[in-house]
Amino acid sequence: MLAILSDIHANLEALEAVLLHARERDVSEIVCLGDVVGYGPNPRETCAIARKEFRLTLRGNHEQGIVFFPVGFNERARRALEWTRGRLLSDACSSTENDELWRFLCALPEHRLEGDTLYVHGSPLDPVTQYVFPQDAQDPDSMSRLFARIDRRAFCGHTHQPGVFIEGEGYKHPDELNGTYTPGEKKILVNVGSVGQPRDGDNRACYLTFDGATMKWHRVPYDYGRTKAKIFEIKELSPTFGDRLEKGT
Repeated sequence: MLAILSDIHANLEALEAVLLHARERDVSEIVCLGDVVGYGPNPRETCAIARKEFRLTLRGNHEQGIVFFPVGFNERARRALEWTRGRLLSDACSSTENDELWRFLCALPEHRLEGDTLYVHGSPLDPVTQYVFPQDAQDPDSMSRLFARIDRRAFCGHTHQPGVFIEGEGYKHPDELNGTYTPGEKKILVNVGSVGQPRDGDNRACYLTFDGATMKWHRVPYDYGRTKAKIFEIKELSPTFGDRLEKGT
């Protein structure tokens, strides 16, 4: 069983809850579509877990903003990235550990094609930074360009909104599918949702499993209050990042 995660955003409590949930479902390998860091209070811990436990981790726009330059971020997100970079390179931590985490971030690929399956953070057209929102399904030309880059199926994150785009059929939220989807012959783009900062009105962590035939989105409750309290204690992190965990928006 494969688990596909995205947008952890340094939320250790959410990640630990998801990993426990996945182990109970005999998940044998984990792919992460990026944004292991950003917004949240535990970037070192989530990076360490990703480096050791995930088969594949992609570069998200937040990793790109840390390793290169934070282009396209609002002031709150930019300040969080600067704080995160400082935590990852902290003089209070082992230089060896710092080097390992930094090399891990620098080596993250922008995308991965495995057979007829494409993994990206953003979209098949721009794997790191482009958003594909549910409403984009109403633009046939946009969808046509996206599906032209997909052999059979692609998985993405970035919007923090789970669902599936089906070629010629539009977009479906997991609630419309009772949380599961069995692909047919049509091309699909699947958003796996967000582990650490859901934005679809459900504050539970979200991830997806795929057994080769059926995909299933899972919603996992976690102690968001603890994460929120940590965020409030760090002046460089906007309280908004903590408040939205409770609201799932």
